[in-house]
Amino acid sequence: MDPRIRYATRILDRYRKLPGTLHRTLRQDRNLALRLYDRGLPLQKIEDAFVLALARRTFRSNAEPIEPIRSLHYFLPVIQELEIKPPLPQYLAYLKHRLTSAGAWH
Repeated sequence: MDPRIRYATRILDRYRKLPGTLHRTLRQDRNLALRLYDRGLPLQKIEDAFVLALARRTFRSNAEPIEPIRSLHYFLPVIQELEIKPPLPQYLAYLKHRLTSAGAWH
């Protein structure tokens, strides 16, 4: 399989399984995943964005219901944030642990 397609498939498979998404992808999601590959963005950076965004949604102080995530584009601002100022790996590990304990990360 072409590395570009394999990269996009991995991102989209992970995205579809995230809680709070509609568990489907759109053509625009596939196009974005391919553009992220073209930018040379590591898969780990995208997973880190998933963790950070999901933690923010899961542990927010406002308990009001929120709309589902409808597109991979939802994560673009978080990806950009991580490119500018990545958090410590220990912090991301902590968030993953909390999300796993809350049943929101597999």
